[in-house]
Amino acid sequence: MTATTATRHHQQVLTLRSQGKSLQRFTAEVNQVVRASGVETGLCTVFLRHTSASLIIQENADPDVLVDLENFLAKLVPEGNHYIHSTEGPDDM
Repeated sequence: MTATTATRHHQQVLTLRSQGKSLQRFTAEVNQVVRASGVETGLCTVFLRHTSASLIIQENADPDVLVDLENFLAKLVPEGNHYIHSTEGPDDM
């Protein structure tokens, strides 16, 4: 079988703003970009440009899962703890 379809590429930047630490759902925005691309079969890559942000792919059927995740992260990396790494500013702590 020989492929006759040219490879298509679509790139778009999404900008999300937050008020500090938070979990943000942006599934609808990603879905909109994929639909607008016209690509029917392919891969969607999502990445972050900021070093103090993280991308988590998480089910959202039960809102308690996100509460548990926030509580876990707060215990794992407590706010105001004395960290040696401090040269990049408070948003990286």
